[in-house]
Amino acid sequence: MSQPIPKKSNRGFASMDREKQKQIASKGGKAAHAQGRAHEFTPDEARTAGRKGGEAVSRDREHMAAIGRAGGMARGRNRAAAAATAPPVAE
Repeated sequence: MSQPIPKKSNRGFASMDREKQKQIASKGGKAAHAQGRAHEFTPDEARTAGRKGGEAVSRDREHMAAIGRAGGMARGRNRAAAAATAPPVAE
């Protein structure tokens, strides 16, 4: 005997429609700027931050190897799937 599916909650930000979420987020951003707490990265700041993050991640060789291996396997799966669904080539 199957159990009934629980109803989704009507509470919280995620349950609101997208337009309402956008309005609330916009108010938060405007308030942060008004208080001087907001920060917008310049291209140079963003580049520096990205470089620091990349250096931190790349120190762990095992992690980097796992990332590369996962990417290679995903590419192989995608190519195989594309080949399986591609129409036959007429000669």
